[in-house]
Amino acid sequence: MSGEDERHARAVLSLVSEPGDWGFTRLARELGGLGLLEALHSDPERHEMLSAAAARLPGVDAEATLARAAAGGTRFVIPGDEEWPTQLDALHAPDPLHERGGVPIGLWVRGPMRLDTLAEAVSVVGSRTSTSYGEEVAADIAGRVALAGHPVVSGAAFGIDQAAHRGAVSVGGRTVAVLACGADRVYPPAHRRMIEHLAAEHAVVSEAPPGAAAQRVRFLARNRLIAALSRGTVVVEAAARSGALNTANWAQRLNRLAMAVPGPVTSATSEGAHHLIRTGAAALVTGGPDVLELIGSAGDHLVAEPRGPSRPRDRLSIRQQQVLDAVPLASGASTVSIAKVAGLGVVEVRKALGRLAAAGLVHESGDAWVLSKAATD
Repeated sequence: MSGEDERHARAVLSLVSEPGDWGFTRLARELGGLGLLEALHSDPERHEMLSAAAARLPGVDAEATLARAAAGGTRFVIPGDEEWPTQLDALHAPDPLHERGGVPIGLWVRGPMRLDTLAEAVSVVGSRTSTSYGEEVAADIAGRVALAGHPVVSGAAFGIDQAAHRGAVSVGGRTVAVLACGADRVYPPAHRRMIEHLAAEHAVVSEAPPGAAAQRVRFLARNRLIAALSRGTVVVEAAARSGALNTANWAQRLNRLAMAVPGPVTSATSEGAHHLIRTGAAALVTGGPDVLELIGSAGDHLVAEPRGPSRPRDRLSIRQQQVLDAVPLASGASTVSIAKVAGLGVVEVRKALGRLAAAGLVHESGDAWVLSKAATD
């Protein structure tokens, strides 16, 4: 058995099966491409799924499909190839809700970027009906992680996906589009220019064979690939029934990082993202630095804790602050008067005033203590 025999067999299987069909991908993993193809020929009644696939065999010409794909710049990458992204091998469990799952039989790839360079990739996904806020945040996150050397994976859809690809490209980073149609097709058609650019300079990937149309069930299968290819998935704007939530769920199932960006609490576009955060299903992130800290190795890309500007008052003890607060704003006051207002002894107040004077917060004018400008800043 040669590697090309296995590739040819898997090309046939790709043409007769539905992307992400759990039963089919499971058998391909157990039997190998050649073994499953033999089962289709010799024992198609073993399973209803095999029978349906076997019925399509007479109309399949895998050699012609592979040749046309190669002529159009599309290659077929299968498990065992040097280019195969081994992180996909974690896709061995089904999606219990949709019966989608399994390690892909193969991936059709158009573009110079190799799939085995995606181990540190970050997925950025979200609403198709995004707001300008969401698009700005998605582009910024994608740009920052791409600048740090992490490829950006998304689905080339309207809204957040498009913003993510644009953000990565704008900084000279790398990005991959995973499609629900064949890698040789353009979906949505309005994104032809973008997808063709990605195919020329980056990579366009699909589990569906060349010529396959985008269908609703194929988007669900596609979502698992986006999550599995990446080290972590960021959701930027997702409504309650957004497909981006399915991608985040796959990230969780695969023990990958799931992250979500909060939006306005009144925004229906962010309702799903907020639910992920509220239930602990996703970590809250507000930008690229947060994402880099979470996906990086321990000690890398640490984000400084947000703090207000440092003021001279911050270094004072509680007693010293108490005395400083007792010094009137409009006019000076004696030590005795300040002690009465502060509720402290005169000796203690005199010592505190001396330290406050040394810190430049008060000064003595005659018999009265006066606040310095630094104390009012």
